[in-house]
Amino acid sequence: MSRTITPPRRARTAVLAALALVAAAVGTATVLEGPASAAAAGCTVDYKIQSSWSGGFSGAVAVTNTGDAVSSWKLEWTFAGNQKVTQGWSSTITQSGTAVSATNASWNGTLATGASTSFGFNADVTGTNAVPTTFKLNGVTCNVPGGGTPTDPPTTPPPGSSARVDNPYAGAGVYVNPEWSRKAAAEPGGTKVSNQPTGVWLDRIAAINGVNGGMGLRAHLDAALTQAAGNPFVVQLVIYNLPGRDCAALASNGELGPTEITRYQKEYIDPIAAILGDTKYANLRIVTTVEIDSLPNLVTNVSPRPTVTPQCDVMKANGNYIKGVGYALNKLGAVANVYNYVDAGHHGWIGWDDNFNASAQIFKQAATAEGSTVDKVAGFIVNTANYGATKENNFTINDSVAGKSVRESKWVDWNRYVDEQSFAQAFRQELVGVGFPSGIGMLIDTSRNGWGGSARPAGPGAQTTVDTYVDGGRYDRRIHLGNWCNQSGAGLGERPKAAPAAGIDAYVWMKPPGESDGASKVIPNDQGKGFDQMCDPTYTGNPRNNNHMSGALPNAPLSGDWFSAQFQELLKNAYPAL
Repeated sequence: MSRTITPPRRARTAVLAALALVAAAVGTATVLEGPASAAAAGCTVDYKIQSSWSGGFSGAVAVTNTGDAVSSWKLEWTFAGNQKVTQGWSSTITQSGTAVSATNASWNGTLATGASTSFGFNADVTGTNAVPTTFKLNGVTCNVPGGGTPTDPPTTPPPGSSARVDNPYAGAGVYVNPEWSRKAAAEPGGTKVSNQPTGVWLDRIAAINGVNGGMGLRAHLDAALTQAAGNPFVVQLVIYNLPGRDCAALASNGELGPTEITRYQKEYIDPIAAILGDTKYANLRIVTTVEIDSLPNLVTNVSPRPTVTPQCDVMKANGNYIKGVGYALNKLGAVANVYNYVDAGHHGWIGWDDNFNASAQIFKQAATAEGSTVDKVAGFIVNTANYGATKENNFTINDSVAGKSVRESKWVDWNRYVDEQSFAQAFRQELVGVGFPSGIGMLIDTSRNGWGGSARPAGPGAQTTVDTYVDGGRYDRRIHLGNWCNQSGAGLGERPKAAPAAGIDAYVWMKPPGESDGASKVIPNDQGKGFDQMCDPTYTGNPRNNNHMSGALPNAPLSGDWFSAQFQELLKNAYPAL
């Protein structure tokens, strides 16, 4: 994804939030013997209709092996109505007429005695949606305990679940994505950070169930339960698949066209909400960061702004960013243990006077759309996948040099803020002022904003001019504040930490370090990702970055793909140092 910025005049800041592929899976294996086995067979099945909508539903099936251990399994049942499976995860599902069979995935075929596994599916249906009465596992009829009834995700915690808290990160562990951790640990020096928690990116419909054999949402949640070991525990998800996604950029465009709001709601948000609403996960604190790089574009990159992007005008006119975010907040916020944090750009995007209040008003509009309310917003996240320094210690917005304010420097360019923390704290107050609850908190993504290494200034710049003062002292060493793609010289920032400052719920690594912002050249793909010149290190810029060089690293892969050179750059320039 890319963030596009539009200050009142010339700066442009786009945060490209790369995608972390997440994949299919669920639970731990549990089933019965294969047909060729001579072992004694036995099983129980729990089939639940997890959520329903007009013309469809999501089903969840849990299977427990009560017989001898098996190395593979197939579960069969017959629908009583016209149900038609359209999508499945954590198993391979086939259907002929009303007869359905689900066979194990590669990772959950082996089930010990007493072990369980689970899988899910989406299906079309009209009329009565009865629970199947008979199930067979490897040809043996199972005993079905009870059965589910159509329901939306629970809106109150089930017995034994954790009560809702003001700051979900306080006193809690945070999920370490094993897929990212393995990649990081495989890099030279990577074990120094491979145990850090990062966000799980749900960047397309297929990511809910699994992409290319990777972990899906249920698999991540199940792994989180294991890591939690019964203690307070946060899982961080990035909800990122709006129609016409990232209208002002190319590297992070997505799979859904500008008008595909129904697909976004029914094929993307509804299945995610159904999984998060499973009572199995009721003790997890699930943090959702909602639609990076969306709403600020409706302020900064639409007519009559000078940085107008036609596609952003389209998304403002059709209202699908507002509708999509409102629907996501409403549906996900109905789950008692979900904490929604809305993306709020960064200081180099909406820190200017023309953008500040206007952005808060747009966020309020989205938070009250599609049945949502401001009470379904736990807070906001800033700097996701961007490079703005958390705190600039060598100058403040109130400093003056040679009779000129820091705001007049070329770097600051009349912005009200010089770093992410001062911006986040001030913008929080602005959001409360337009009607959000006074208890909202802010998250700051510090995954790539450390700017350490030999180029880090040791103190303020020379007071010759306001520009020498700012440029000589600033930690953020980008060529221009509007540069956002795979930035040379960047480093890991503050490690994830709960409640680091007033109004800040946590420093987080929502963007997994080492995942590319976008490709340095055109790379054909089936993910809807285009080539953005801001990712080309030879690009000489545009009006949004005042015609400066892009500052991007060479030889970068598609956004979201692993980029070893970037990861090594981040390790080398980490601050605090590793």
